[in-house]
Amino acid sequence: MPWELKSDRPIYTQLIEQIELMIFSGVYPLGSKLPSVRDMAQEAAVNPNTMQKALVKLEEDGLIITHRTSGRSITEDARMVEMAKTKLAQEQISDFLEKMQLMGFEQKEILTIIDNMVKEMKK
Repeated sequence: MPWELKSDRPIYTQLIEQIELMIFSGVYPLGSKLPSVRDMAQEAAVNPNTMQKALVKLEEDGLIITHRTSGRSITEDARMVEMAKTKLAQEQISDFLEKMQLMGFEQKEILTIIDNMVKEMKK
């Protein structure tokens, strides 16, 4: 999964989101060891301090565990990962609904648009 960082938002926030997506999608499976901060920073083309800041936040959120002598790994707690995944989905949906309401769409119209798009994706 390539790193896609944009200049319109803080890099640190984008790193957190992308690492979360890598965890949720299985790129980094539960219990797996993460590359070093320097390696991850080099791969993402960011300053190691910025990557470190993102990893500390993910550790605070319980998705990453730091081992004193062997680096960092993804938590083995599937429930924790599922809760974080659900929280992210709810935030994304909330942002989407807010924008749709600002554009003047009613709930029924929003649901119709979503239903039609889901049907198109299944084709």
